[in-house]
Amino acid sequence: MTAIVDAHHHIWRRDDLPWLVGPMQPRIFGPYEPIRRDYSIKEYLGDLAGCGVIKSVYVQTNWAQEHFEDEAAWVQQTAEETGWPHAIVAYADVTVEDVRPQLDRLQRYPLLRGVRMQLHWHDNPLYRFAARADLCADPVIHRNVGYLADYGLSFDLQVFAPQMQDAAGLADACPDVTFVLQHAGMLEDLSPAGRAAWRQGMLRLAACPNVVCKLSGLGTFIHRNDAAHVAAVVAESVAVFGADRCLFGSNFPIEMLWTNYHDLVQTYLDATSSNPGQRDAILRNTALRVYRLAP
Repeated sequence: MTAIVDAHHHIWRRDDLPWLVGPMQPRIFGPYEPIRRDYSIKEYLGDLAGCGVIKSVYVQTNWAQEHFEDEAAWVQQTAEETGWPHAIVAYADVTVEDVRPQLDRLQRYPLLRGVRMQLHWHDNPLYRFAARADLCADPVIHRNVGYLADYGLSFDLQVFAPQMQDAAGLADACPDVTFVLQHAGMLEDLSPAGRAAWRQGMLRLAACPNVVCKLSGLGTFIHRNDAAHVAAVVAESVAVFGADRCLFGSNFPIEMLWTNYHDLVQTYLDATSSNPGQRDAILRNTALRVYRLAP
């Protein structure tokens, strides 16, 4: 059985996530009533049972900003109690004048490996998260993300294709920080022109040696686990970045809206079946290296 590292999953407590409480708000992944509830580490482990997953990385879930440390503390405690997850990507607000006081608070948690602040912006308000499209070009963000190198932390980078040029500029400005491109660059426009723009942006990002590509959330815009779509995005991402700069992430429980964990993993196994060496890099080795996980 192939050993797998899930480099992007979430567990959550419903009351801590504003987008899961109160009136249902439109989200990028569509209606989400089935996941408006607690998703515990016990349920997550049940979902991945039998899939060959040996390690996992928790990625922040947008708790209220003032509770960014509480989220990291809760996940660290969960790991100490259960042995899972094995690394944490926490939230930090890189738009403030100096992010280092936040990083000082976060670094007390041994599993901390990186931070994420979602910078994606889109013309479609349903796909929009960041305050403006050009945050990756902001000198304040350049400075703050650059500080991550002093803490040995990576930055999980989430942008759409039109933002990739600025995102590459951010990566160039912070050569000692590893950038983990979320969801393989968020391909949402599947027209020939949309695919071409995404591919061009991916090539620009891949020219930055400190950027790696996370193959996660590929059902986000099509709302299904589509084997042909996953295989195509995996193949193009590997062609651009190389397998040793690509890594798998389940994005569970979001993907639970249209599939189960076993079927999702099988789709990635099928997509990488032609080259066992590439499969091992994508499903295990790259994530072990990037997030500094023990084998």
